[in-house]
Amino acid sequence: MALHSLPVMRLHICLTHLYHANERFDKRLRHLYNNLVEVIYVLGKCLDGSSNLHEVMAVGNREALLEGAKRCLYEKGYARTTARDIAAASGVSLAAIGYHYGSVEALLNAAMIQAIQDWGEEIGRALAADVQATPDAPPLERFAAIWTRVIESFEAQRPLWVATFEVVAQIERAPEVRQFLAGALQQGREGLAMLFEGIDAGTNPHRAQSVGSFYQALMTGVVTQWVTDPERAPSGRDLAEALRIVTGMIEE
Repeated sequence: MALHSLPVMRLHICLTHLYHANERFDKRLRHLYNNLVEVIYVLGKCLDGSSNLHEVMAVGNREALLEGAKRCLYEKGYARTTARDIAAASGVSLAAIGYHYGSVEALLNAAMIQAIQDWGEEIGRALAADVQATPDAPPLERFAAIWTRVIESFEAQRPLWVATFEVVAQIERAPEVRQFLAGALQQGREGLAMLFEGIDAGTNPHRAQSVGSFYQALMTGVVTQWVTDPERAPSGRDLAEALRIVTGMIEE
């Protein structure tokens, strides 16, 4: 980074510290903070000579809208989020939504995909650490540990999964939502096959599709139970015990 951009970085750090240190940060100040961070980002990129002003502003606004939409998904859900909510959360104008994403629905869909991808990356790192910690664990014990970790993430990310059900409820009336959800499910199958069994859809598409579909069905059912009836929803050990019983019946 060029030396002349260092003051810009210092200003950003000071503002961020102020934002997080003050628990009662006024909404008007939060809006000002978002705008200042946008300006600081633009200044930093332009002073470094890596981008021109127009390019940086466009990228910055697009990213801010995506982050604002993700925040709204968690705070208000999919169905209740409006264009004004996203504009307020992101500190970007209403017109920018149409310019960058075409519609509020398209932006919310992109935010949903990003939020689920973020979840996948987070749970993937946690599972990888678990495997490294207990590399010699028996398969059934490993299965139970994986699902215990996944279920913990369901509880922590409950608003995200509630929002996914709101999306599903719209598929009969909105073809574009059905198309979005179908694409997201396919990405989910491939991601789950890699996450749980290390199967790459690029090198073994049929195996990834089969295994991913199984885990997608299992995950959808478990999420549904944890969202609607958490007191009686299965634990990781419950799922492992059920798998032992079912596979034992098949072997017989």
